[in-house]
Amino acid sequence: MGQEFFPDNTPISEWFYDIPDIKPDELGKRYVITDYGIVDDEKVYTEKFQALIDEISGNGGGVMVVPKGTYYTGALFFKPGVNLYIEKDGVLKGSADISDYPLCMTRIEGESCRYFPALINADGVDGIKICGEGTVDGNGQKSWEAFWLRRRWNPKCTNKDEQRPRLLFVSNSTNVLVSGLKLQNSHFWTDHFYKCRFVKFINCYVYSPIKPVAAPSTDAVDIDACSDVLIKNCRFHVNDDAIALKGGKGPYADTAPENGANERVLIEDCVYDFVHSCLTCGSESVHNKNIYLRNVKINSAYQLIWLKMRTDTPQHYEYITVENANGRVTDFMNINPWKQFFDLKGRDSIPMSYADRIVVKNSDIECDKFLNVRPQPDQYRLSDFYFENLNIKTKFKNYPEDAIEGLILKNVKIS
Repeated sequence: MGQEFFPDNTPISEWFYDIPDIKPDELGKRYVITDYGIVDDEKVYTEKFQALIDEISGNGGGVMVVPKGTYYTGALFFKPGVNLYIEKDGVLKGSADISDYPLCMTRIEGESCRYFPALINADGVDGIKICGEGTVDGNGQKSWEAFWLRRRWNPKCTNKDEQRPRLLFVSNSTNVLVSGLKLQNSHFWTDHFYKCRFVKFINCYVYSPIKPVAAPSTDAVDIDACSDVLIKNCRFHVNDDAIALKGGKGPYADTAPENGANERVLIEDCVYDFVHSCLTCGSESVHNKNIYLRNVKINSAYQLIWLKMRTDTPQHYEYITVENANGRVTDFMNINPWKQFFDLKGRDSIPMSYADRIVVKNSDIECDKFLNVRPQPDQYRLSDFYFENLNIKTKFKNYPEDAIEGLILKNVKIS
């Protein structure tokens, strides 16, 4: 294979082509949880799990092994040198009781704040590997039911108001691998990576239901101020976005040190069974650059690409390419103001945002609407979009042709 490039012509490094096939004996000394008093009996064993993690780290590292069976726990905090391997038919299952997730400083919805941790947490744990052939199950149905009940009582309640944990949160870490697992039924976001470098998320199945109880805000993968990320050979069925690019929110989000850009993200060879969007920029995002989504098979999605233009946050989405996407969506591309929980925090003007150098090519898409784009020149500028070799079958062909400056269509068939 010849040299490939990200959208701004930065070379794609060899790191992105190295796909590890991890065996448990390659992860260090094995510590099987059933040897440490953890039993498949539907009791919650948080303290014993955490004690084992602490022991493994204190002994110089190794791998905590979850064998066949279902084992319950609350929030776990991984430490340097500790890996996780879940064997086939093994299930690490989260407690449904929020009191098993103690409040702490964490990162959620574009803010660093006091909130509930995830089921699996790893901060500053370089080289961590979370893999196997088993399942991490968030056990989130009770919180989904409570969320929708709260929404009926108070339609303006936020996502955080229903107190609920994520499934996996990895932060401030380098060389992270998540591989081979089924990650399902999260209470909230499923997999969240914050300020990480060199992350590989491969061969995973991420699931949350849309019925009989819809799982709200269960994004499959949230990438938050990260660089050099590979998402490959995964399958997504979640009641929200598949890949959401985060990074911060607020009228001065682009200057806050806890926020940041997402750069050099390659998403390839994935299947989208049902998602709100295959690729979303926002709703808490400041800068996304060199994002490459390719070889996309869509069974059902509301959007192929969704650029959420948040009205209280300065944003720049640039050098984003989608190639070889095939399937059925509601909107081929959605670009509209995003006003959920709008708060200028005293700023007297709306910050300007930009989306430019967006490319989609070599794709065959059936949709209801081709470009669901709303011009909003006092809030954002859209420019230099390039569409090539597209076969679009759509119910509504018309779109505001002046919404995007420098829109180029080459060999685009819209029928």
